[in-house]
Amino acid sequence: MKKYILLISTWLLCCCITYAQELKSPNDRFTMSFRLLPDGSPAYQLSYKGKPVIKESTLGLELKNDKQSLLHGFTITNTANKQVDESWNPVWGEVKTIRNHYNEMAVTLTQQETSRQLIIRFRLFDDGLAFRYEFPAQKNLTYFVIAEEKTQFAMTGDHTAFWIPGDYDTQEYDYTTSRLSEIRGLMNKAVTPNVSQTTFSPTGVQTSLMMKTADGIYINLHEAALINYSCMHLNLDDKRFIFQSWLTPDAQGNKGYMQAPCQSPWRTIIVSDDARDILASKMTYNLNEPTKIKNTDWIKPVKYVGVWWEMITGKSTWSYTNEYPTVQLGVTDFVHAKPNGTHGANTANVKKYIDFAAENGFDAVLVEGWNVGWEDWFGNSKDYVFDFVTPYPDFDVKGLQAYAAAKGVKIIMHHETSGSVRNYERHMDTAYKFMRENGYNAVKSGYVGNILPRGEHHYSQWILNHYQTAIEKAADYGIMVNAHEAVRPTGIARTWPNLIGNEAARGTEYQAFGGNKPNHVTILPFTRLVGGPMDYTPGIFEMDISKINPDNHSHVNSTLTNQLALYLTMYSPLQMAADLPEHYMRFKDAFQFIKDVAVDWDDSQYLEAEPGQYITVARKAKGTGQWFLGSVQGEQPRTSNISLSFLEPGKKYTATIYADAKDAHYKTNPQAYTIKKVTVTNKSKLSTYVAPGGGYAISFAEEKK
Repeated sequence: MKKYILLISTWLLCCCITYAQELKSPNDRFTMSFRLLPDGSPAYQLSYKGKPVIKESTLGLELKNDKQSLLHGFTITNTANKQVDESWNPVWGEVKTIRNHYNEMAVTLTQQETSRQLIIRFRLFDDGLAFRYEFPAQKNLTYFVIAEEKTQFAMTGDHTAFWIPGDYDTQEYDYTTSRLSEIRGLMNKAVTPNVSQTTFSPTGVQTSLMMKTADGIYINLHEAALINYSCMHLNLDDKRFIFQSWLTPDAQGNKGYMQAPCQSPWRTIIVSDDARDILASKMTYNLNEPTKIKNTDWIKPVKYVGVWWEMITGKSTWSYTNEYPTVQLGVTDFVHAKPNGTHGANTANVKKYIDFAAENGFDAVLVEGWNVGWEDWFGNSKDYVFDFVTPYPDFDVKGLQAYAAAKGVKIIMHHETSGSVRNYERHMDTAYKFMRENGYNAVKSGYVGNILPRGEHHYSQWILNHYQTAIEKAADYGIMVNAHEAVRPTGIARTWPNLIGNEAARGTEYQAFGGNKPNHVTILPFTRLVGGPMDYTPGIFEMDISKINPDNHSHVNSTLTNQLALYLTMYSPLQMAADLPEHYMRFKDAFQFIKDVAVDWDDSQYLEAEPGQYITVARKAKGTGQWFLGSVQGEQPRTSNISLSFLEPGKKYTATIYADAKDAHYKTNPQAYTIKKVTVTNKSKLSTYVAPGGGYAISFAEEKK
């Protein structure tokens, strides 16, 4: 009888393994089902609150010069389950403590024809699903080349998507909002000019991709822990509404060089029927490893100003002279060159910014264009373009170091590579040593233009490994990194918290290049910011760029109080007051909020959210208990009604409210705002008008008894 029961149990187990296995989230709201199809192809599906959100989707990888690949012919030879519930404290972040709570199922697959093994590891959180491919050490799979990853995400319908074109070299696009079925027809209009871009498909889009179903379910597709792999895009079958992973190729067209044991990045699916949950999710960070920096005391959030916006708008230049159409480092004589009179990074001008920073409580000053080579830096496929240590004659490195130090201000280094990653690696140690010797503890790096070596892309595996090398080497020197034009982040800042900023999206600079859509900042937190903070460079008070540069007729599509709110809604431990100092002096009362607002937080609560329309968030400053609130609006005006229940019970606060005036409009009247003070408690409710392209910001100060 016992043998009979054992045989029945074994048979049931085999059936379960062969046909379907289920994994549930800790709160039971999600169910993931995994099975092998009749041809031995792995497949999964995901449901939320009993409704499917991902239909059955196949998994696998196509290998180069390998007929069998890792697509089918598998049997399940082992399944291991575990539960994890732990907490960790980020070095900086939106909250003081992050909970990492999930149920895991690791399925070992054996390909009968080749005897190869592949592990697919699933983790189901209370906010969604993550999975990755793992390649154990084995004799039949050692070195291999990925031709394409064949991961599918089968949608349940023609969802509304907030998307940018799939591109191997840039994410600097405005977002398009459309049905999935409309992407193909809108793609040509969505692909706007950029200095380096390579699109690949009329239905290819980038992650992080935000979608909303007809019945109000929000779905976000992205990846986490992108290490030694190429960046994933999504290519849409717009007849069946199935996305398939599409990796960035290298110069030879290959999409990944692997050596087992190794693994892919995590593929993530964040889901909720409340848009605020997407913004609050920490799944991406939880899928990365704990910090590898033993002592993180030197990593500090930064609020800064800089010699930057004047160059972006065209008032000043990065270059020192107009005499030379071409320069050679170490050969060209800059000492006797005639200055052009427009060079922004000169000693006197930088001192003005240092004075402004010191007088107004800013931590640092970014200076771009200080080093020789800017006369012919762009568009020439130039390898030896910068050396990152030689200043122009009008930039006094030692003098400015002493001047800034005396005023308690740091200077942020700028390393523009012009896409020549080999040149940057050639000079990296010397450049970081120069920074240490001259008091710089943070660097803004840039990768403008096409990548060198020629044919490589900004998001291919080899170049991603370069970005990672720069971060890790910077950590060795005690340097924080703010990488521009690099790959969009995937939570790596948990492991390497010296990565305090990234661009990797269309930022404020485009407001001086023709403008961004007014709802741009109501989408970015649902997309680009899912993987990490963005150096968006907010704080622009003068919206008419022709008043700075008569030849530039761009307009900043935002109200002034929208710019204030960005310090809360566009989370970053690195926040710039990007406008010119004289503009802040014209609006000293509004500038007070930028001076007051924190950049590091113990708590964050999203109060309102709808992608493309509005976001309202309240944050509690780390170590002080002071709350700040920001709300940004899309193109349509509305009245924002919020509860202040996040405030501490039993206390009274003075709320200073910076809001759009009734006649404010991002295009016609962007500088119309009001400031008022009211006494509030945690039982108070506020109703605030928000203009088109507008916003409001609030600082809360506890009233003393």
